[in-house]
Amino acid sequence: MSFTVYGAAGSGSVPVEATLTLLDLPFTVIEAPTWEGEAEREKVGVVNPMRQLPVLITPEGEVLTESAAILIWLADRYAYRPGGAAPLAPAPDDPRRGQFLRWMSFIPAAIYSMYWVRDVPSRLAGDDPADQARILHLTGERIAECWGVMDRQITPGRFLLGEQLTVLDLYVTVASRWTPRRRRFAEVAPNMAQVVQRVDALPALQDLWSRRFPFAAGWEG
Repeated sequence: MSFTVYGAAGSGSVPVEATLTLLDLPFTVIEAPTWEGEAEREKVGVVNPMRQLPVLITPEGEVLTESAAILIWLADRYAYRPGGAAPLAPAPDDPRRGQFLRWMSFIPAAIYSMYWVRDVPSRLAGDDPADQARILHLTGERIAECWGVMDRQITPGRFLLGEQLTVLDLYVTVASRWTPRRRRFAEVAPNMAQVVQRVDALPALQDLWSRRFPFAAGWEG
């Protein structure tokens, strides 16, 4: 039995897919780029009334939504399988656990939420092109500001929380490629920029990146 991921290339499902890959858990993807229209949103609506990505269906049929929750659940649930991969989250009694949860919550609350507006700016701006352009500019600036806030309060090692790769690294690596994209990310978050470059280069994820979020020309912005 395997997992099912409702997702899309380059979307918030990619860190979930990366986590499943590193944990060596079988999964299939139902492609549903919800920003492309009502039909795609309805496809997701069957399993998530919010009609948002990602959605994870466990082998037992349980439905999980919210990217941070999925990543934490996977990391905790499969952390210590006999013969399994290295844990992808600090244990509950690890001194780093509080900061792990802090930043795993910060990303969807402060950054990821901006893309609900950006995907369809008319949701808040109406049909006026000038208002929509202003919304896109302001949300891009807010995202950059939030990355800078996080960068100033974190002291990475090889990875964001030290020497251990966690799902936080996967989350930031994918989200930092969205608008305002990596070049701006490196300007406002130079400490984290070094970490995401390491995650970009992980051998175990090269096939996934090439299929689900390829480093095409101009990808850095």
